[in-house]
Amino acid sequence: MDKSSRVPLYLQLMEDIIRKIENQVYVENQQLPSERELCDIYGLSRITVRQALQELEREGYIYKLHGKGTFVATKSINQNLINLYSFTEEMKKMAKTPTTKVLSFSEIELEEHLANQLKLEPYEEVYQVVRLRLADNEPLMYETSYLPKKHFPDLSATDLVERPMYEVFKEDYQIVVTKAVETFLASLIREKEAKQLKVEKNQPAMLLKRHAYYQDKLIEYTISVARGDKFAYTVELN
Repeated sequence: MDKSSRVPLYLQLMEDIIRKIENQVYVENQQLPSERELCDIYGLSRITVRQALQELEREGYIYKLHGKGTFVATKSINQNLINLYSFTEEMKKMAKTPTTKVLSFSEIELEEHLANQLKLEPYEEVYQVVRLRLADNEPLMYETSYLPKKHFPDLSATDLVERPMYEVFKEDYQIVVTKAVETFLASLIREKEAKQLKVEKNQPAMLLKRHAYYQDKLIEYTISVARGDKFAYTVELN
C-alpha cells in the first residue's frame, strides 16, 4: 500500500484484491484471509480493511457467510436488456451448459387477476408451467409461466423438457415472440424457491414479470425469480 498516495487506502486494498481475483490468485468460492490477517498482510487498520471488504461485497466480488468468513463470489451473469433475451442462448454464449427442469405442468382455469395479466377472460384455460433454469448444473432461476391453451393446444411437459420453450413455439406452432415487456422488482426468495435454487430463504432476488407477444397476441406471462447473487442487468440509454 502506498500511504503517501492521494488514493484512499481502502480503494488501494480493493484494487489489489480485485486484481488477485481476476488473476485467479483467489478463485471462486475460495475463502479470503480474515480481517485480522489482512490487517497484518497490508499493514492497515481494521476500519480500513472492513471498509474495503464492504465495498467489495456490494460490488459482487465477495460474499460473507456468518461465522465462517469471507469468500470469492462467482461471476454474475450480465443480462443485456437491449435485445430479446433467451436464457438458453445467453448461457451458450458464455460457454455454459444450460438445462431446464420442468417441476410441474398443469392445465388450469384462470381467476380474474391472472386473466387480466394475460388479457383473457376468467375461466379460460392455460398451461401453468413451473421450471428451474440451470447453467452448468447450478440453479439460477425459478420460473412460473402461463401459456394460453388456445395458442398451444397440444403442448406437453415432454416438449419443454426436450427443447427450449420458444423453439417449441416456433417449430410446432409457427409462433415466434416478436415483442416482450418486462418488469423488474426487488424481492426476497421464498421457502419453496430457496429449496430449488439451493440458497437460504429471504436472500435478495430479482423478480421479473414478462409479457411476451406474437404480433398483437399475448402468448406468455412468466414470473421469474433470479438469484440476486448471480445476475446483473444492463440497460443502454440513448
